[in-house]
Amino acid sequence: MTESLLAATPVPDKRSSNADLELAPIGNCQVSALVDRTGAFVWGCIPRVDGEPVFCSLLNGERRDDGIWRFELEGQVSATQQYIRNTPILLTKLVSKDGSEVEILDFCPRFEGQGRMYRPVAFARIVRPVAGHPRIRVVLRPMKNYGEAVAPTTRGTNHVRFLCGSQTLRLSTDASIGYIQESHFFRVEDDTHFFLGPDEPFVGDLREQVRRMEQSTRKYWQLWVRGLATPYEWQEEVIRCAITLKLCQHEETGAIVAALTTSIPEAPHSERNWDYRYCWLRDSYYTVQALNRLGALDVLEKYLGFLRNIVDGAKGGQIQPLYSVMGVAELDETNAPSLAGYRGMGPVRIGNAAYQQVQYDCYGQIVLPTVQGFFDHRLLRMADENDFTSLEAVGEAAWDKHDKPDAGLWEFRTRQEVHTYSAVMCWAACDRLADVAVHLGKDERAQLWRERANSIADKIEAKAWFAGEEGRYGHYGASFESSYIDASLLQMVELRFCSPDAERFLATFREVEKQLRRGEHMLRYAAEDDFGLPETAFNICTFWLIDALARVGREGEARELFCTMLNHRTASGLLSEDMDFETGELWGNFPQTYSLVGVINCAGLLSKSWNEVR
Repeated sequence: MTESLLAATPVPDKRSSNADLELAPIGNCQVSALVDRTGAFVWGCIPRVDGEPVFCSLLNGERRDDGIWRFELEGQVSATQQYIRNTPILLTKLVSKDGSEVEILDFCPRFEGQGRMYRPVAFARIVRPVAGHPRIRVVLRPMKNYGEAVAPTTRGTNHVRFLCGSQTLRLSTDASIGYIQESHFFRVEDDTHFFLGPDEPFVGDLREQVRRMEQSTRKYWQLWVRGLATPYEWQEEVIRCAITLKLCQHEETGAIVAALTTSIPEAPHSERNWDYRYCWLRDSYYTVQALNRLGALDVLEKYLGFLRNIVDGAKGGQIQPLYSVMGVAELDETNAPSLAGYRGMGPVRIGNAAYQQVQYDCYGQIVLPTVQGFFDHRLLRMADENDFTSLEAVGEAAWDKHDKPDAGLWEFRTRQEVHTYSAVMCWAACDRLADVAVHLGKDERAQLWRERANSIADKIEAKAWFAGEEGRYGHYGASFESSYIDASLLQMVELRFCSPDAERFLATFREVEKQLRRGEHMLRYAAEDDFGLPETAFNICTFWLIDALARVGREGEARELFCTMLNHRTASGLLSEDMDFETGELWGNFPQTYSLVGVINCAGLLSKSWNEVR
């Protein structure tokens, strides 16, 4: 069965402006590719998500024919797409003016075999004739050195090797190698198979093995989805987001990347172009939190392993805000001069200088997901007293830094303040450590961490609260030093710092909505930052607004706004990081884990109960 991308997602008129981000991801938790509406691979890195972008057409400016893999149907007049239901396997149908049709089935193999998960650095494609006498041309032009040159090739009887810098890919196929290399049109009279993967001979019958891989991959994903505890309403939307979040995990280490791309600007010509192919502890915390609510514990378990390694390597409990998927700390930021950028809007950045920043919310984002390991008996490996000892070192850093200036969750590059969100996260770290200590019967440690949590809470109430002018109630500020507002203040309820009916929170919510809401969208903040005034809304902040509306009793408004946000998704059911609050055009890296988390969390909060329909 298939899931129609168009049928699953109502398409408003404004979506036409999202053409360049109308992309559908495929992947296997080792590699991934973004496929455009014509079935072309326009972005994909090897040997992992933060590696060499051999498919980089998305960021190649006018050179869109380089760094691409597509099948051109002679006389093509239309293309439609579907996902195979409950999988990241993509089906694209191309139709020509004479009625000839082909289907392209795209996937990255992923299934269990011989006691391990098979998830190679490989992309598989099957082209099937459906009607008439279709003729296709294969355009396969991977690049090397971040778009510096098209990869040179060598050929064998049934394969082509692409020398992609330090990596070599081998295409094994039952199509004519000569037709592929010389880019000739040829008739497709039977299913034709393509396996682009490691530079090693393909073992076994290609046709049989690729078909077996597709069936096994399909079964794996459909069984994984079957285990999700989805809300009753918006099931297809939640399932698509959950699958995509899982694709953002580098399973080898458990790290979760913020997005699959780099340098798609937050706004046109803004130079707010960042490399998001790394593991931010903040983004990962929100991702595992959302997937935990669906019961996807496999992602949490892998991620907890990544966190344990990070904590083991931390000196004195000092944690930085992001790491590579291999846990590497240094992520020096450079530019890729050979790539023009998304719509020619460079620069294209490699690495992210934010790793050098101090962002003290990261201590809470280490502690909060790890705490589940002490309480959840479903986990294969539960946390023990040794883990608690290691976690206390992180808590000590949170206690030490809770009232120190940092760059904040929005990663300001030129100023530091004591950000309220960071202080609340440090409070949460101490608060949850107290809970764990009680659970482990460590009364003295529980008392210590509870006293510290209370001390931080008192300081937040004293320093982050700004009294209003005469006759007006006050509000929490985004930092201890200034009264400006940012959307992260809405997270004070989610983090259990205060209740949704607390007078101070309600007053702050009113002020956040007044200053930051732009119709159906929400800004992160309205003040100038290192690059000037924000030009686009931040999608996760809009979902935080929806969450707050529901919690304060405005559920009807929350549902309406949630449905509006769903209509802004791409046809593949996904969202990027940012959105133009006037046109609805999507901007920023894609697919953005933050935004998908928002869909899952709000659907769970707003959905009717299963008990109402049984």
